[in-house]
Amino acid sequence: MQLSVIILNYNVRYFLEQCVLSVQKALSTIDGEIIVIDNNSSDDSCAMMKELFPNVKLIENKENFGFSKGNNIGVAQAKGEYICILNPDTVVAEDTFHKIIAMHEEISSKAGIIGCKLIDGTGNFLPESKRGVPTPWVAFTKIFGLYKISNLFGKYYAQHLTQNQSGKVDILVGAFMIIKRDLYNEIGGFDENCFMYSDDIDLSYMALQKGKHNYYFHETTAIHYKGESTIRDQKYMKRFQEAMQFFYKKHFKKSILFDVLMEIGALLFSFTKKNQSKFTKREINKYIIFSKEELQLNLTKETIILNNLSEFKNEVNLNIEIIFDTKSFNYKEIIDFMNSNKSKNLTFKNYIPSSNFFIGSNNSIDRGEIIQLKN
Repeated sequence: MQLSVIILNYNVRYFLEQCVLSVQKALSTIDGEIIVIDNNSSDDSCAMMKELFPNVKLIENKENFGFSKGNNIGVAQAKGEYICILNPDTVVAEDTFHKIIAMHEEISSKAGIIGCKLIDGTGNFLPESKRGVPTPWVAFTKIFGLYKISNLFGKYYAQHLTQNQSGKVDILVGAFMIIKRDLYNEIGGFDENCFMYSDDIDLSYMALQKGKHNYYFHETTAIHYKGESTIRDQKYMKRFQEAMQFFYKKHFKKSILFDVLMEIGALLFSFTKKNQSKFTKREINKYIIFSKEELQLNLTKETIILNNLSEFKNEVNLNIEIIFDTKSFNYKEIIDFMNSNKSKNLTFKNYIPSSNFFIGSNNSIDRGEIIQLKN
């Protein structure tokens, strides 16, 4: 078997359904399998999987084991030569796996982990798609946003490459990473002692320690709906500090410098937090539905149905929500459209006919939105 796709789920039933649908399409020309591990969700994720995807291997954990252990449980049962670690709030294009495996085989024994270009639910590039080793100074430039000022401070987000350049990077994000199963096992998988924010950093770094090269591959794109929040508060600071200290303790030594920098950061955040604002959803003035079917969605605003993506012309004076019928258009077409037409006045949702709901996200700080329609 060529590829095993490992999806760890916790209480995101609708995102999981769309993710599995997209993965099934992407595996249509590949000898592969999907393994879903559920970390004791309280929603009906498992019931949905059994009803809609009875041929997909489902592992039901009796407790929430966290990201690292949950993924390790799935990989232990995988049969593929390659492993894809994939978040449930992602959508892959039909060509994603094929292109990345072809690249992996081209660079052969040198390849460690390969990641792809990730965009959020509005089509904007997610910079965590490619990163550098977070030394104390690099972590400091990230937490204080210095990388936005100049590429001189751009190592955290590997700004030696643009989003449209493929090449070597140090660190890849756990939302999407492809690695050979033998290398994953040689590394020992995700370190189950890792805290939040460091599990993917640790795995990527361990691949480098094995003499491998990690790669960012821009020629295929996936959607990751739950982008990293741009709002930084003291809770985030504490988790980020704990994650980095775990990484430093394991691979380097305890960093007094980093502790001092983070204490300064926490103090500054106490003064600036009150000025932070959360994303607020704008009122939709118009819906445009792309579908080749006669859909009756009963939306409350003006609605236009188009059967060809090329017919779209933006009206910048209106807030428009675009709805893609996933039965009429494949995910690559949808992702390409989002990449090409992203705009401040546009939001995107996908319509999943099999379960009659819309799904999407209006901002990278938004956890995502599901709208269930009446049958």
